[in-house]
Amino acid sequence: MQNERTFVMIKPDGLQRGLIGEIISRFEKKGLKLVAMKLVSVSKELAEKHYGIHKDKPFFVPTVKYITSSPVVAMILEGNNAIDLVRTMMGKTNPQDAAMGSIRGDFGQFIGRNIVHGSDGIDTAEFEINLWFKPEEIANYTRIDEVWLRE
Repeated sequence: MQNERTFVMIKPDGLQRGLIGEIISRFEKKGLKLVAMKLVSVSKELAEKHYGIHKDKPFFVPTVKYITSSPVVAMILEGNNAIDLVRTMMGKTNPQDAAMGSIRGDFGQFIGRNIVHGSDGIDTAEFEINLWFKPEEIANYTRIDEVWLRE
């Protein structure tokens, strides 16, 4: 198992619906370590950089408008195979296809409002972490339960 970091964002619908604590609690209960977190009013420039890979797709403009419509919670989670673990916990992108028990399956209703974003790979995680956080905003510490969570 590989210890890694991933970027996670609670999107405007998750924030506006009061789901921040529930979502963070799920990640913490799974044993993921929160190493950075902030509430961000997303600028158009930041949103366009974050979703830049999709700039030629029809959903790019509505997505930028949506993500800048309300603050979001940006965070970095750390743990064994954190990227795949977080993506599994989030569920499929379209909440209608997401398993019950996943964040999107439990709280999402349709693809345009799917509660959370998580990096989809190591390169994406590195890009997103560097886009949203300065190195000094990331905490390096040992959680008291890490010895019980890692082999």
